[in-house]
Amino acid sequence: MALRHAVLAALLEGELSGYQLAKAFDLGVANFWYAQPQQLYAELGRLERDGLVRGREVVQESRPNKRLFEVTEAGLTELEEFTAASTKPSFIRDDLLVQVQAADRVDTSALITRLEERAAFARAKVDLFGKLLRAMRGDRTEEEFLRHGDRIGPYLTCLRGLAFEEGNRDWCERAVTVLRERRGSPSPR
Repeated sequence: MALRHAVLAALLEGELSGYQLAKAFDLGVANFWYAQPQQLYAELGRLERDGLVRGREVVQESRPNKRLFEVTEAGLTELEEFTAASTKPSFIRDDLLVQVQAADRVDTSALITRLEERAAFARAKVDLFGKLLRAMRGDRTEEEFLRHGDRIGPYLTCLRGLAFEEGNRDWCERAVTVLRERRGSPSPR
């Protein structure tokens, strides 16, 4: 997937400024595609040059003018072609997993700290996803929203982000427990 597709998908929410796009990315799209704000601004320029988004300037009185962007028909066609293409499975590339791989031969004190930090980050993300999901579905139950809600794509990707972070949290907490328990018992060598 190219950043362009992630930006186009984020703009399906409606007309957004670069700043709003960065915020939308941070809250939703970053769950499956991370980008720095400057990368987003550069990509918006390329998408506009390619005719996949349309920008317009909004004059503001006490603030600098801003540009709002929306997906064009050509952009929707690009997304249609992208969603029809086959995808490869994703692979995990995570420094923490490499560190855990070495746990049998290193002092695990720092490793336990890293795992606890990652678990805390995952817990915060789980809370955030819970809030986002509740906001998206409003007063409906999840099943009602899944059957009849608007913009189901962001909801489903948020559910995936929630499951991902719950898995991270649970694995980190278990790894910490195992490493702490093993500290008290002799290492089989």
